[in-house]
Amino acid sequence: MTTPPVARIGVLSDSHGYPDDWVFAALRSCTHIIHAGDVQSDRLIAALQRMAHLTWVDGNMDGYRPTRTTALTTIAGFSFFVLHDLERLDLDPAAAQVHAVIHGHTHRPDITWRRGVLYLNPGSVSYPRMGKVPSLATIDIAQDALQPQIVYRP
Repeated sequence: MTTPPVARIGVLSDSHGYPDDWVFAALRSCTHIIHAGDVQSDRLIAALQRMAHLTWVDGNMDGYRPTRTTALTTIAGFSFFVLHDLERLDLDPAAAQVHAVIHGHTHRPDITWRRGVLYLNPGSVSYPRMGKVPSLATIDIAQDALQPQIVYRP
């Protein structure tokens, strides 16, 4: 029998406005949502806040409000550092005891592990690149481990 996750985190980036309904359906079971920038929609922020606890940062296209370039949040004992552009990462996540770095900007989904740290780019829910389908990610926290996966638009 599989143990259910302690928490399910929905991760999105580069929505560039209000996304299609599939995004909200994919996030329905999440206890926390992280948006890694280029939101461009206060309406989306409000909708996500109604669904679950929300952590978000601004991206390079979010200049219309005060810039919130990074965030650090802890969920079920795991720390998540959030920024839009990974090239602007100015800390050593492993040394800082960060479990995951959540980022966007490239519009390309990617799951990479480096020195025990998860680097996760969920892609773009609206404007994917490289011929990809719109995507987001989920991270299940189960059995003291992070279990990320990319979720593509059906």
